[in-house]
Amino acid sequence: MKAIVFTQYGSPDGLSLKEVPKPTPKDYELLIRIHASSINSWDWEFLNGKPFINRLMFGLLKPKPAKQILGADIAATVEAVGRRVTRFQPGDAVFGDLWDNWGGFADYVCTRETAVEPKPTNLTFEEAAAVPQAGVLALQGLRKAEPLQPGQKVLINGAGGGVGAFAVQLAKLSGAEVTGVDASIKLEVVRSLGADHVIDYAKQDFTKTGERYDLIIDCQGFRSMFDNHRALRPGGTYAMVGGSMLRIPQLLFLSVFAPLTRESKKFRMVAEGPNKGLADLKGLIEAGKLVPVIDRTYPLSEVPAALRYFGEGRHKGKIVIAVES
Repeated sequence: MKAIVFTQYGSPDGLSLKEVPKPTPKDYELLIRIHASSINSWDWEFLNGKPFINRLMFGLLKPKPAKQILGADIAATVEAVGRRVTRFQPGDAVFGDLWDNWGGFADYVCTRETAVEPKPTNLTFEEAAAVPQAGVLALQGLRKAEPLQPGQKVLINGAGGGVGAFAVQLAKLSGAEVTGVDASIKLEVVRSLGADHVIDYAKQDFTKTGERYDLIIDCQGFRSMFDNHRALRPGGTYAMVGGSMLRIPQLLFLSVFAPLTRESKKFRMVAEGPNKGLADLKGLIEAGKLVPVIDRTYPLSEVPAALRYFGEGRHKGKIVIAVES
């Protein structure tokens, strides 16, 4: 089978399309034929070996042999099942986030049956591959707060990216008043998803406008956590999805210190793991209430170009990889 392989940390130039052995499923695993995958920030960070904590998990000096194929999000067809698999059978269409074992930029991969859900019936494989990681992170971000009430104010920083595009839609479904923050080239997409207000981050600092929010979902967190504290209403929640790892100590400090001072603002990190809520997203998608946003689709052979485009930060929504079978 064909796969995009990397054996050293660095730029997309180090990726290559190679023939590798087709895997065999273990007792609790599925062998799935991948039709599409998509790029997430973890692919970019894993490829570059940054932050350093990724190397502790995937290989200190170079990627471990079992971790040399990137790609977590997949949409696929089950080809074979292990003898202890109960949820799926050959021919089933599935989608999911394989971030614990990766391998999505390839023709085939083996994964535990718990790592996937039935694919939404109204999506193509390319559309379905854009959902799992970004959609779940967005959903988990909203669930860090108390159930939103109509009219409450939500700000999504990085609203035009993969996670942000889902977060805008989910927040609007709750009846919230939504403000989306991103680069100017992405703001029209953010508006089209239903955002009530948009802010160009290069022209205006949302933490200094005087506006206060019930929930901030931060997908591109580079502003100080203490600035975000200022932008929250009493009782509000800040949910950190992405951004600099250097901000984590600030988040931990505020999450511990605030209760000691009877501070009602909450600071949370979104880190529940993959696929938590993916079945809920499937239901919303099949009901026509949630749609993936896809910027570009690349063939498997052009994954290096797709990752270079991702690294530029200009994409709106998701970048999808179509895997030729």
